[in-house]
Amino acid sequence: MNAIFQRRSIRKYTGEHVSREMVKQLLEAAMAAPSAGNQQPWEFVVVRDKEVLQKLTEVSPYTKMLKEADLAIVVCGDEAKEKHKGYWVQDCSAATENILIMAAHLGLGAVWCGIYPVDERVVGVKNILGLPQSVIPLGIIAVGHPAEHKEPANRYDESKIHYDRW
Repeated sequence: MNAIFQRRSIRKYTGEHVSREMVKQLLEAAMAAPSAGNQQPWEFVVVRDKEVLQKLTEVSPYTKMLKEADLAIVVCGDEAKEKHKGYWVQDCSAATENILIMAAHLGLGAVWCGIYPVDERVVGVKNILGLPQSVIPLGIIAVGHPAEHKEPANRYDESKIHYDRW
């Protein structure tokens, strides 16, 4: 539960290098996510090239922190791998959340920047990264060593819970 509550959207980074081992741990966590029918339609593009990170900031106004991040993980769904049409979004969202929780556990900062379903963003990311036709970018996760601290958040709200019926 600590990692879940510690997970916060971190947008400022120190510039310190994130090790290959940490990146592997983030991706292992991602691929441990559940998926519909165990279809695992996810694909990941790890971006460290500063020019590519800069280009990605031009696709969405909410990705400016990529300029400071050591890397980004672009979480994509491959529609060609789907057994259960349309569930790639849920599957890749679960993988994304696992990355964010693992980042918090490792002491890294990360933030999820949505790309899908905004067509201009999807097309922009596909073009920058050269994604195949069947691969759709769900989101970009900026990752780095945090240069800001946010207190753990407990957003539990009893008023949002309904039992048996609304």
